[in-house]
Order: sequence, then C-alpha cells, then structure tokens
Amino acid sequence: MAQPTVKRAWWKESSVYQIYPASFKDSNGDGVGDIPGIISKLDYIKALGIDIIWCCPIYKSPQIDMGYDISDYKDIHAPYGTVADVEKLIEGCHSRGMKFLMDLVVNHTSDQHKWFQEAKSSKDSPYRDWYIWKKPKYDAEGKRQPPNNWGAVWGGSAWEYDEASDEYYLHIFAPEQPDLNWEHPPVRDAVHDIMRFWLDKGADGFRLDVINFISKVPGLPDAPITRKDQVYQPGDKYFACGPRLHEYLLQLGNILKQYNAFSVGEMPSVQDPKEILNAVAYDRGELNMIFNFEIVDMDIGKEGKFSRRPWTMPKLKGIVDKWQNFMIDNDGWNSLYLENHDQSRCVSRWGSDLPEFRTLAAKMFATFLVLQSGTVFVYQGQEIGMINIPISRPVTEYKDLETLNAWKELLERYPNDKERQRITHEEIQLKSRDNARTPMQWNTSKYAGFSTAEPWQRENESYHDINAESQIGVKGSVFQYWASILALRKSHKDIFIYGNFKLLDVDHEDVFAYTRTFEGKTVIIVTNFRKRPVKWSLPQKITIQQDQVLVSNYDGVSVADETASLRPFEAFAAFVN
Repeated sequence: MAQPTVKRAWWKESSVYQIYPASFKDSNGDGVGDIPGIISKLDYIKALGIDIIWCCPIYKSPQIDMGYDISDYKDIHAPYGTVADVEKLIEGCHSRGMKFLMDLVVNHTSDQHKWFQEAKSSKDSPYRDWYIWKKPKYDAEGKRQPPNNWGAVWGGSAWEYDEASDEYYLHIFAPEQPDLNWEHPPVRDAVHDIMRFWLDKGADGFRLDVINFISKVPGLPDAPITRKDQVYQPGDKYFACGPRLHEYLLQLGNILKQYNAFSVGEMPSVQDPKEILNAVAYDRGELNMIFNFEIVDMDIGKEGKFSRRPWTMPKLKGIVDKWQNFMIDNDGWNSLYLENHDQSRCVSRWGSDLPEFRTLAAKMFATFLVLQSGTVFVYQGQEIGMINIPISRPVTEYKDLETLNAWKELLERYPNDKERQRITHEEIQLKSRDNARTPMQWNTSKYAGFSTAEPWQRENESYHDINAESQIGVKGSVFQYWASILALRKSHKDIFIYGNFKLLDVDHEDVFAYTRTFEGKTVIIVTNFRKRPVKWSLPQKITIQQDQVLVSNYDGVSVADETASLRPFEAFAAFVN
C-alpha cells in the first residue's frame, strides 16, 4: 500500500502522562495528593520521556465525583493548592520542556456552582436557561414522572425534580452534576472564557470530558427500550454526538488554534469511525484526537460494567485494526491508552498480576501499545506495573461512586443471591475505577511513600514489591522498559508514528502481531498475551535476525525454521528482512 502524505505535528510525536491529583503525591501530610506534590515529581516524569502532563480536575469542587463536579472553574480545590501553585506547576513543566494539559469538564457543572444556584433560585433567573429544565409527565394514575425515560449513567433517572419550580433538570451523571444547556449562547461564551483564562496562564491545552454529550437531540425524546429489566433506559442515542456537536467543537477548535494548544476529547457511546473522524480529521479544525472506548468496553457484559463478558483476541484485533487503518487512511489521529482514572490496571484486567508474570505482562502491554500509530497516554503507576486492589478488600471499603451505586443496586435487587454477589465482586475487583485511584506507590515506607498520613483511599498492599524507588534506573524494571520504548518510538518516529499499520495472523487466539512500515522499512511487533509458551509461525517472506531486534522483554528472541517460540507474555519488535 502507498504511503499516505505525512502530516507531521508536535502533538502526534508526544507522549502524555496522566495524573490523578488526589492520589499522586501528598506534600503536606493531610492524606490527599496536591499540586506541590506533583511539582516535586516533575523530574521523575521527565525521566520517563514524557512530553505532556495531563492533570485530572483540580478546580474548586464539592468532590461528589472526585472533581468532575466543578463549582468554580477559575479557582482551585483548596486541599490541592492555589491558582499560584498551578502557575508554578506550569512553569515547572515548561522549564523541563514539557507541556501542561488541564481537564475541561463542561458538559455539566456541580449543583453548587453559582450558575446553577442562580438557575434554581427562580424560573425568571437569567441563569435558568443555562441548564436543561422540563415539566413533569404524568402516568395514567396521575403520578408524576420524569420528562423522559433516560437513565443516568450511574443508575436511576437522568432527571431530578425541583419541587419549588415543579420542573426537572437533566443530569446525565449524578444529580449533583446538572447538564449545561449548550443551545444557550451565554453558556458557550462562558466556556470559551474559561478556556482563555487557563491558556493565558500558560496551560497548553485540554482534555475535554464527555465532550460529545454537549449537543442533545431537540425535544429529548424517550429512548428505545433496550434494558427490559430496568425502568430507565440508555439515552445516548439522543445525547451522544447530537446535531450541533461539530459546530460547538469548531468554536473550541478555533480558540485552541489561536494558542497552538493540544486537545483530546473523551467521546463515549460512539463506535462509528466516520462520526469520530468528523471531530479529529487533520483539516477539520475541531480536536486533535479523541478517546474511544472500544478496547476498555470489550469485557463489559450486557447488564452493565460489572457484568461478565470474556474478551477474545479476535475482538481486540478487530478493534485495533479498524482504528489504526481508518485513522491512517483518512488523515485522522488515534489516542493510545489502556489505563486511566476510569479504568483498572491492564496487567490485572487482561494479563496476569501473579508475581512471576506481572513484570513481563506490564512490559508486553507497553510494547503492544506504544508502537502503534497514535499519541501515547501513560496513566500514573502504569509505568511501574501497578496492579488492581486485591479481591480480599470488601466493596464497603471502595470509594468510587459508580462502584458503590452498582453494588447497592445489586444488593437491593438480589439480596439473597450470593452467587451473583460473588461474581459481581469479582468483576468490581477486575474493573472498578478504584483500582486506578489507590495512592501512587513511591517506595516501601508507610503508605507507599505517598503521604505521611493515612491516605484518603487505602494504598494497595502491592507497594512492598511494586514501587518507583526500586525501579528508577534499574535495568530490567518496568519503569526503564517504558522509558526505553517511549525513546524507541521517537528515535524511529517515521515508522512508529507516521508509518502504515498491518495486522498479522488475524485468527490467532494468543498472539497479537503487527507491522509498521515507512518508505520500504518494516518493523514487526509480536506480543504473546498468554501466561504460557506459544508457538507462532512467522508470515511468509518475514525473517527475523537477532541483531535486528529493537526491543524485547526477554533477553533476545527464539526463532527457528520460521517459527517463533514465545515465552509467557513475551514481546519484541524487530526490523524484518
């Protein structure tokens, strides 16, 4: 296949490190991470080979949803620090040649935001139209019902009744997170003002939270009944990628372009590549890239996140192949991630966190991910191979709203079904957001070196064996492997960033292999996803020499008679003859 015309960009060649501020590093001994704590670890992040730091929300917030419920976009949550601290953090990033990305949450605000407080105070308030209000419906018995049948993401109706005005307001997430009405021009003006406020302070761009929810279908019709076991139905057909989405994104893109700023949009509930291309195509002027959810949703069952569905290798291959080739062929761009603040640890989820395998699995996933086409996102702790909370921890100790709501609903519906409860607990241990939110494991001192006080969320006991101090500069460590493979990606950027992608051996159940090619040079990437040895036949016309191996999570590769003998979780990349 012909090499498409390369459109180079600094953000395509960058690697991003995501920080969850409450859990990264506590500088003042209150058990909560903070901005000065982040500043103290900038050299650590730089040593990994990172170009951009993205920090989850640090704005003033009641913390109903860990800062994704914002009460003041121009002030900072006091336990994290001050605006002055953010300015120091931005300066610290810039002085090290890194950029700083803020998390922009503008589909909804906190119900404590002054805009919503004003909107709720009177139907005549000038802020009333900043949110989405509807009159109740009434059933045949005259009982009051929400305006439509949409379910909130975390259970129950997506509408909350306000008795004083006899109207409901829309909240796709928690009742404390009312959705903004983007149809109302002053809302858009306010968002543009917030963006400029932080860009003028030196921020280099934004990660835009659930940004494809900002345009809803007019009239907000009832959703199709797809969950017969539930009263309220998934309404994403009417609030994900609504009719004015690209108009709104272009307005944001124009501001970002003025500042040469970076943007990545979170876009759940959309699998159509053409719809996403409309947002990220190189010449569209909207977003640089988006997070899609197909990989992280591939093991979620029909009854929701904590229902079981075994993932399969053909499924994973189909997802990766689709997005890699579609974006390369159509001048779009991918974000590459396996972990973030909403996902669990990939080593535990799709690999093995047994002591004999977890280091190998962590390196395998790094190889699988980093050498694809797209901008790489590393989540705090991923670079040292952090793993999930142990199954022995009871759900009552979890902190995450999504997890606790799901568990409460299960106990109410199936109080005596111990087997269902057992399976759900296993799925929570596998997929809960809490797995990503335990304190960063810095060393073997008390509380994993995260704080001198008891942390807001209990540390993972694995810190005794998995911590940054034991890995920095240590040959063979997960940290050094991540650093080396991020460096490899840059040193061969024509191939790994701008090259073509070809999936190999589509039907193989154990091995994920692909090639990257640029102007006649080809690298093969081979990964064994299993904790057992696997024999894999090389494709025709491909031979591998030991001196052509670029990276390996073992010492060299074993290839004889056109067959690779792959050890548990083995991964390597090599030029091919």
